[in-house]
Amino acid sequence: MMQSLEDAKNAVVEEFSMFDEWLDKYEYLIDLGKNLEVFPVELKTDDRLIKGCQSRVWLDTELRGGRLYFRADSDAIITKGIISLLISVYSGRTAEEIAGDDFSFIEQIGLKENLSPTRANGLLSMINTIRTEAEKNV
Repeated sequence: MMQSLEDAKNAVVEEFSMFDEWLDKYEYLIDLGKNLEVFPVELKTDDRLIKGCQSRVWLDTELRGGRLYFRADSDAIITKGIISLLISVYSGRTAEEIAGDDFSFIEQIGLKENLSPTRANGLLSMINTIRTEAEKNV
């Protein structure tokens, strides 16, 4: 049984609160990225690229049994960690759950203000793309 969206977000906030230094949080993000499932090369198409990211980020969305499943990859290690974090929380949820969420756990872990402006913009683009994918399926 999958944990609730709130529990999943709270778990991320708890994970990040274990680290005092942002360097350690970056290391954690990089490790998350290493755990992403292998993204098929044939899915690395322009229509799956997230617009507004400095590095290249591909997002594939599949609707199965009323739930959205995301797969992703990036050519940058921190970015790959960020998209991995988002997928770990939102993949397998209903479109309604995702579209209705405020993604506030990102603020709670302090991610946005600890990224460079270009990475912060990329993070917003990832969030907006996931939200848009959900809204298309509501």
